[in-house]
Amino acid sequence: MEVAKLRLVFFFSFATLIPSLWANIAEFDEFWKQREEEAWQKTLVAYDPTPENVTNNLNYNVNKALLKTGSIISEVNEGVGTNSTRRDLRGKHKKYKGACLATNPIDRCWRCKKNWAKNRKKLANCALGFGHQTQGGKVGKIYVVTDNSDNNMQDPKPGTLRHAVIQKEPLWIIFAHDMNIKLSTELIVQSKKTIDGRGANVHIAYGCGITLQFVEHVIIHNIHIHHIVKSNGGIIRDSVDHVGYRSVGDGDGINIFGSSNIWLDHLSMSECQDGLIDAIEGSTAITISNCHFTHHNDVILLGASETFSKDELMQVTVAFNHFGKELIQRMPRCRWGFFHVVNNDYTHWKMYAIGGSMHPTIISQGNRFIAPNDPTAKEITNRNYAPESEWRKWIWRSEGDLFMNGAYFRASGPPVPPRWKYNKLDMIKAKPATFVRRLTRFAGALDCKKGLPC
Repeated sequence: MEVAKLRLVFFFSFATLIPSLWANIAEFDEFWKQREEEAWQKTLVAYDPTPENVTNNLNYNVNKALLKTGSIISEVNEGVGTNSTRRDLRGKHKKYKGACLATNPIDRCWRCKKNWAKNRKKLANCALGFGHQTQGGKVGKIYVVTDNSDNNMQDPKPGTLRHAVIQKEPLWIIFAHDMNIKLSTELIVQSKKTIDGRGANVHIAYGCGITLQFVEHVIIHNIHIHHIVKSNGGIIRDSVDHVGYRSVGDGDGINIFGSSNIWLDHLSMSECQDGLIDAIEGSTAITISNCHFTHHNDVILLGASETFSKDELMQVTVAFNHFGKELIQRMPRCRWGFFHVVNNDYTHWKMYAIGGSMHPTIISQGNRFIAPNDPTAKEITNRNYAPESEWRKWIWRSEGDLFMNGAYFRASGPPVPPRWKYNKLDMIKAKPATFVRRLTRFAGALDCKKGLPC
């Protein structure tokens, strides 16, 4: 009897440590060990040893897109000529009723084509930044979600989102109609999946969030994710050929754990119990673009451990997003890796916007920062757990950013960056931050109708 009690105490004591070690995997069996090893090998392949070439390629495409849209809309019409106040966005976009405008290079790739619904997979060719190779379910079949229920964790019902994401083959997942999906436990997504909410108003809300663990090539596009709560854990089917015990989850909107080639685009996210987006434990080759974030404390966490040095391979692009009403901090908060923060609109924060520790490299280009009225929160940057004698060596650069209402970026690192070799196209610089309202005008989930430009 005493032995049984001791085993029970050990189990629950150890289980409390599991979330920080294995992201809710309570039983790290041979299935997960193999997945972990395979994912790390894919991380090594996805890592780009010359990340600056990726950032400059993105700058080139931004410049090209703005030149093309310049003949359609003027700076005055877009509001970029004044830059006088915060955006009018207060958690929702003002309804735009004009002709379709694709105002940044990702959107120009697909948005204003009325046959987008017949050629959905073209989206997989449109990513830029570190996640530009993400294919999602491009080579797979279309899977139509017809049922918004989520009642059976061990044997998910065909037609549900949970049944779709656990399949082993590549799939392009779409929705038959508008849906509100309340996930009973975390949604564990397999590799080579696209979750494409275009053509329907899809909300994942008031339940658990999405987990990408030891996977690759996942696209999540055009959905609302909000009011996410902690998952209770339990026995969950995470693949067609594996069921395992999961411990209590943190309550992240999207948790990326040990995964590579991930693209999150046109998401509207708010009010999750933990972070809106976490990318940790050796994740890399990630692009977060065209998203609208509101009403949250810890927005984006990129690297969660001061000791997990494998996150030196983490490379993330944060582009064309709007960081909006009632945000507090972590937009993003970075550790170890290389982070390109480009052409985002920061209209609200209460503590700081961009933070980090463990000597991350952060390149901020062409962003607009509007500081809060609080005189103690004007600084954009925040170094955690390091004295100035240490953090002043970190490479944190601000290039072409626009600072309003007293905002300021505390740069660090060598006064002259290392000299890298680029071709002439890569050397084209991004447009100034005065263009940010145009570039981010349609951030968040879009109202796409079949047969019409999105």
